Order: sequence, then structure tokens, then C-alpha cells
Amino acid sequence: MKQLAVFCGSKDGVTPIFREAATELGTLLARQQLNLVYGGSRVGTMGAVADAVLAAGGQANGVLPHFLQEKEIAHPNLTTLHLVDSMHDRKAKMAELANGFIILPGGPGTMEEFFEVFTWAQLGLHEKPCGILNVDGYYDPLVALFQQMETKGFLIPEHAGMLLVESDPVRLMERLQSYVAPRVKTYMNTEQT
Repeated sequence: MKQLAVFCGSKDGVTPIFREAATELGTLLARQQLNLVYGGSRVGTMGAVADAVLAAGGQANGVLPHFLQEKEIAHPNLTTLHLVDSMHDRKAKMAELANGFIILPGGPGTMEEFFEVFTWAQLGLHEKPCGILNVDGYYDPLVALFQQMETKGFLIPEHAGMLLVESDPVRLMERLQSYVAPRVKTYMNTEQT
């Protein structure tokens, strides 16, 4: 693994713990010589993770749609800033560049980005690990929802096992580094119509 995509917010949240977690993760990425791929902004937890990577001597690569260049305030000190035409292009470029994915606490955009790459993994479009850094229990409801999906038959156990959830960034990085994707099978509905 050389490059890790981090999906996170353009806001800091209501408590400093979220920005602190972004800084801790960014520092850890640089120390492990993993390049950051992220949304390209200098604000919110996006800016915090990039600042930490750069401050620790790492490489931070942003991907930002042209229309968000001013709204999200493009980070001025990135190793590379890829400007793209749309949000779809942003996700595709981040997925192309990254060898794995992590989400930090964020809003609907963070969820949407993560669900797309996780769904792509389920479909066998990539074999990259998908991790959730569950800072201060932020993602407990999401983890419970995934458990319900499995219990109610909408997520098979093999796919549920693809979701890597940790509250400790070091432990999450260990799991990402040792991840082996399951074999993707075709599951057909055997009910007669």
C-alpha cells in the first residue's frame, strides 16, 4: 500500500476531538510513508489531515472539482492538486490513485464517498480495503446499521467482513495493511417467479 484515500469533512465538528483525530491520522500516514489522497481542501478535517501529513514530511494529494475550488478553499501547499470537472470525476480519481480507503467523521458527502467505494468492493470492481475510523463512537449507529443489514439478509457475511472498523488509528492501519479481499461470488435469487 502506497497511497490511502481519506474521506472526511469540510467542517471540524462541534468538538476538537474530530480535528485532533484527523491530525493524528495524518501524522501516522506520513510516518508510515503512505501518501494521502483526499478532497483537496484546506478547511475542516480535510485541511487538518493534509496539514498533518505535510508537517510530518509526507505527501498530500488533493482531488477537487473546479466548482469547489473557491467554496472549499483549495489547499495551497499540496504535493499535487488534481482539478476535475465533477464530483463523479473526483471520486473516480481518488479511487484510481488510492490503494485503500478510510473515513473520518463527516457528513452526507463523506458517507456517499465511502458507500460508493465499499459497494465497488462488494461488486469486485476493486480489492482495496475500506476502513472506518470510529472516533469517539461517531460511527456506532452506522456500524449498527451494517449489522442490521446482515441480520436482515441485505448484506452477506463475506461482505460484512470487508468492513474494517477501529477506534484506534494504529490498529486500523494494521488491518488495512494486512487486508485480503474475499473472493467475489455471484449470488442469484433462487426463488421461482
